[in-house]
Amino acid sequence: MTEQKSRKSPFSAKLVLIALAAGLIAGAVAVYVKNAVYGNGMGEIAAASQCKAAAETAKRLKPLAIGEVAAFIPAEKPRKLPNLAFRDIDGETSLAALSGKTVLMNLWATWCVPCREEMPALDRLEADMGSDAFEVVAVNIDTGTDEKPVRFLEDIGIQSLAFYRDETMATFNTLKKQGLAFGLPSTVLIDENGCLLGAMNGPAEWDSADAKALVGAAVGG
Repeated sequence: MTEQKSRKSPFSAKLVLIALAAGLIAGAVAVYVKNAVYGNGMGEIAAASQCKAAAETAKRLKPLAIGEVAAFIPAEKPRKLPNLAFRDIDGETSLAALSGKTVLMNLWATWCVPCREEMPALDRLEADMGSDAFEVVAVNIDTGTDEKPVRFLEDIGIQSLAFYRDETMATFNTLKKQGLAFGLPSTVLIDENGCLLGAMNGPAEWDSADAKALVGAAVGG
């Protein structure tokens, strides 16, 4: 009888190696996608810790979103906002530069009729409640030079609001991606740690008793 020697096919070994490599790659991709979409746990825990106080404040704001500020939507899960960049009279600045203050950030443009109509109320709110603990930050997003927004603010007699500007519209686009800005005017209320307290799309009587009660609760929180 002729003795037959068994030999392992070189192809079977290669298939095993390929399968192992594919499994490792698939596992790595799955972990990456999970972290990218759902977070890696640690980041979520850190964010929740940073905005723990904001979550309590946002709860207190819910019953105050009435009357002139009924369209204000308190944040269900306050989160740290990106460090929004814009300009002031001295040059480049950002949300981080306002750390320690509760901020009512309003995005507006000279071509937006409701924006123009609510600007005096924002100016009066800043005059009445502006302090080291609170500021109305009205950011103009007109394209082009500063001439048109500056002239508009002078024409309507704005006295208390500081001049803020972002002709790149990056601030608006960032808030739009965050689901907070859908048109103009858009307003976000941010606590002293840069955490979102709530947002509102559309104009409001910001110097009304309803608005002042809302802002007062945010600052006091």
